[in-house]
Amino acid sequence: MNNNFTSEIDGRILYYAFLSGGKRILQNQSEINRINVFPVSDKDTGTNLASTVRSVIDNIKPNKSYKTTFNNIAEAALIGARGNSGVIFAQFLYGVSRETKNKQLINFSDFVESIKKSIPYIYKAVSNPVEGTMLSVIKEWSEFLESKKNVADNFKNIFVESLEILQKSLKDTTSKMKLLSKYNFVDAGAKGFVLFIEGIIDFIKKGNLREIYTETSENISIIHDDEIHEEKITYRYCTEAIVKNLKISNEELKNTLNNAGDSVVIAGSESVCRLHVHTDKPSELFHKLKNYGTITFQKVDDMVRQYETATNRKWKIALVTDSACDLSQEILDFYQINSVPININFGDSHYLDKVTVQPEQFYDLLETSDDFPKTSQINEKAFTNIFSHLASHYDEIIAIHLTGKFSGTYESSLKAGKRIEKEFNKPVHVLDSKNLSGALGLLVLKTAKAIEEGKTSAEIISSFNSWRENAKIFVSVKDIKYMIKGGRVSKTKGLIAKLLGVNPIVSMDEKGNSQLFGKAFSYKSNMKKVINHIQKITEGKSVWNYIILHAHNIEDAENQKLKMMKITGKEPVSVVDISPVIGMHAGIGTTAISILTEN
Repeated sequence: MNNNFTSEIDGRILYYAFLSGGKRILQNQSEINRINVFPVSDKDTGTNLASTVRSVIDNIKPNKSYKTTFNNIAEAALIGARGNSGVIFAQFLYGVSRETKNKQLINFSDFVESIKKSIPYIYKAVSNPVEGTMLSVIKEWSEFLESKKNVADNFKNIFVESLEILQKSLKDTTSKMKLLSKYNFVDAGAKGFVLFIEGIIDFIKKGNLREIYTETSENISIIHDDEIHEEKITYRYCTEAIVKNLKISNEELKNTLNNAGDSVVIAGSESVCRLHVHTDKPSELFHKLKNYGTITFQKVDDMVRQYETATNRKWKIALVTDSACDLSQEILDFYQINSVPININFGDSHYLDKVTVQPEQFYDLLETSDDFPKTSQINEKAFTNIFSHLASHYDEIIAIHLTGKFSGTYESSLKAGKRIEKEFNKPVHVLDSKNLSGALGLLVLKTAKAIEEGKTSAEIISSFNSWRENAKIFVSVKDIKYMIKGGRVSKTKGLIAKLLGVNPIVSMDEKGNSQLFGKAFSYKSNMKKVINHIQKITEGKSVWNYIILHAHNIEDAENQKLKMMKITGKEPVSVVDISPVIGMHAGIGTTAISILTEN
């Protein structure tokens, strides 16, 4: 099929043109990441732009109407936008869609008018607009198109001619910004936009749809960037949200975000807006935002970890887990482990586990909220985003997740891994721990230490099954009321258990299902029973390591630690708050012990 990119275009041609431009970004996301030093050198601009265009590619289909198709593109981009450049790009598309006339076919003059009128949208969205970025390049491209509006009506010729202007504008970004001049780089976001238009021009010239779809599966050759760019990261977390039915003005929202951090961008409208800000305290920010509208989506990226990934990775294998993994932040930081947060909902309030709600806040909510919390799996898109960024800098990826029997998180990761393997031609190994909490933490730590020792992924994966068999967790439940509220125990059985003073002990079986390991008639007897069982099953075995866990019960956790030190002769890996995945059902006061033995 050849396109008809001449005097008028319809929605189908627009769709395939976007597809071609988007594929060009996907194919070059590693290079865009490499040159990303502004506003923060976290090396993820390519990943973020790729996420934005993937959202369009994955979620819309061509429509004959140009207006309808552009509206759909803009909406999908706004929902999938990530990072400073991704949100600005989405706002550009939103501005064009708002200013596009309601037509099936659009001529060159109308197209130019919509591009020109979109410029105020992108400048207004950014709290502190900086020239020498994507903003400048889009504006200068718009000005060139405007200069041709009355002397030409042919899309094809003018688009091809505009490439020279785009390339000059891109080159000029280096001299416009001191930081870019320092490294002799062009702006990464601007580079992404120019690549996008280059992809459209290729489609205009060739018009071969088969070639566009073939390009989808092309492998991308990635070379890790070992250049060190010492730039201070002022705020650690790149924080984003979609807020619906905003109750305050954009200016008031902008002031709130500026008070929380910097790099503020607000895209969309009051009915649906996407916000972006760099901050150190996302949990405090979201506590305020919940009063301003309905938060339907949250995303928080750790820019310190991204910076280390790009400039100071310790090993060639990246390690990923989810927030059901209970390890201390110090261990996660030392081994550069990437933890993706599970979604937690208290009624209409949405949180990201251990990011926008910390364990101590979670247990307070568990006690005070009228709604019992629910967790939902991490979706495929979240894993696609983190895997694509890691694949830009690592040779391969190992991801280890909570039991697939509890959540679809493992399946989401598996699907994302296959997609990134195709895009980057790099292996992504996704493993089901068949466990969670401290037991998952020990398996992740064991894997991290194996990577540190220089073991290959093949060696690690061949050993993983035996590690998994030797990882155990025993949860001492203090108050059965939470298991009743969460539906894990029926009200009738729960009432009988409470009358008898029964405290259950919960563990995991070899298939990854929870199981009632035992019960006692007091909480102290319960904890004693766990210690006695661990002593029995570790006789003649070496305990590789163990973790003590608790839910707002540090006193009993410390007592269990002393008893475990007598058995093992060693300190635990850590004493930490138990994962909400267990804590929400086991409840406040719960303690748990996870061990990993060696054959």
